[in-house]
Amino acid sequence: MNELSHLLNLRGSLRIDFVDSPALRGNPLGDPSVRPVPVYTPPEYDAEGSRRYPVLYCLHGFTGDAGALIGTRPWETNVVQWMDRLVAEKKMPPAILAIVDGVTRLGGSQYVDSVHNGDYATYTVRDVVGHVDANYRTIAHEGGRGVFGKSSGGFGAIHLCLAHPGTFAAFASHSGDAYFPYAHFPSFPATQRAIEQFGSIRAFVEEFERRPKRPQHLYSAIEMIAYAAAYSPAAAEAFAIDLPFHIDTGELRDDVFARWLAFDPCERVASGRAALQRLRLRYVDCGRKDEYGLDIGARVFAKRCRDLGLEVRHEEFDDDHRAIGYRHEVSLPALLDVLDRD
Repeated sequence: MNELSHLLNLRGSLRIDFVDSPALRGNPLGDPSVRPVPVYTPPEYDAEGSRRYPVLYCLHGFTGDAGALIGTRPWETNVVQWMDRLVAEKKMPPAILAIVDGVTRLGGSQYVDSVHNGDYATYTVRDVVGHVDANYRTIAHEGGRGVFGKSSGGFGAIHLCLAHPGTFAAFASHSGDAYFPYAHFPSFPATQRAIEQFGSIRAFVEEFERRPKRPQHLYSAIEMIAYAAAYSPAAAEAFAIDLPFHIDTGELRDDVFARWLAFDPCERVASGRAALQRLRLRYVDCGRKDEYGLDIGARVFAKRCRDLGLEVRHEEFDDDHRAIGYRHEVSLPALLDVLDRD
């Protein structure tokens, strides 16, 4: 058992690899192209053996990173510990877990390709998946891979399946970003006021970074800036971003928000039907007290899929947006149940 495994009290093993991603090199924000990839292998995994394993790829949410997902906190179970426990209790077959690091200077990439942020979708499906397949005993094809995440990670799981069909056979989205008019409009006024106060996006971000402590409304503003960097970049230079409203007045810019909607999972169901149809599991869940209204987004996404004849596993539960890692007890076995086994 390695030191990380001992720290997390795992039966299996956890190691941290590093991937130097061509897709992220030279990005305008100056974020590193070398990223950690924590990889969990089950207790019976033998690097020299003949058995191969399916892989689940985990995507963190906004302001998260790979380190946060393997961190420990009192009374909480992280995703690696959930994986280890479920395998040990034989509630799902043994599998590999790989955690993707998609954080940026602005707090998150949404796992999309962006001229402003770098190509985080390509980094994930080509560089991270390629690294794991090359270095571990994986079932190295679509049927051996699933992807899941929470919040922005849940959005990313759906996005990667839509943008790169044939990479994953299943996804699970926990409280994933969807139905953007409900999810994002409420934060626009506070974002406009915050940016106006500092005069520009660059000035706001630099002041945000300088402060040792930041009020909540500034976190909401940096989040909207990060979304714009992913969904509506203006050029391949730092802070060249089109916001979905005018900075001076706050008036909505319908043309820019239309670019955001092009990424909205609910708006993509019809055009993405073929990509969704090839999946073996489409899983979405959300708490009915979600602060961002993402329970509505999950409902709309599920309905639009079903209207096109696509089966969706859609679940709701009595909780809000935070600390819902216990939902992995449902989603991880569901994903493994549909993936190929050796």
